[in-house]
Amino acid sequence: MRIGIITTMQWAEHADAVLREAGHRRGGARHAVVAALSSQECCLTAQELHDSLRQSGRTVGVASIYRVLDLLVERDLVERVDTGVGSARFEARQPSGEHHHHLVCDDCGKVEAFADEALERAIHEVEQREGARAHHILLRGACTECRAA
Repeated sequence: MRIGIITTMQWAEHADAVLREAGHRRGGARHAVVAALSSQECCLTAQELHDSLRQSGRTVGVASIYRVLDLLVERDLVERVDTGVGSARFEARQPSGEHHHHLVCDDCGKVEAFADEALERAIHEVEQREGARAHHILLRGACTECRAA
């Protein structure tokens, strides 16, 4: 399983189509949030998303970002990732089901993506046996930089 930007344009187009079919008009805030999420490799907080949009010259209020994120989560287009460290994080849910998991650093709070094929196979077996339809693994430990220090 690859970690990274997998199908950015496809996800953005998919998100726009799902929202349009549900009767939601395409507003500037929604367009900006969808575009920003489609270019992310890993989850981020609403504040990090706000800061990223501001740095790119887009002025979208934090309240608007939260409304868009709530809508995207409601429509199963974005996954809300609770890392247990402050604010919730959000990332695009790929239509293909391709995904990664997260390691939260106990020292600095950084969140890193990881993938493991053997783990995915084992989880898939449990999902089939238990009738589950989705999963997310969150590991706690030390990030790459903190381990090196």
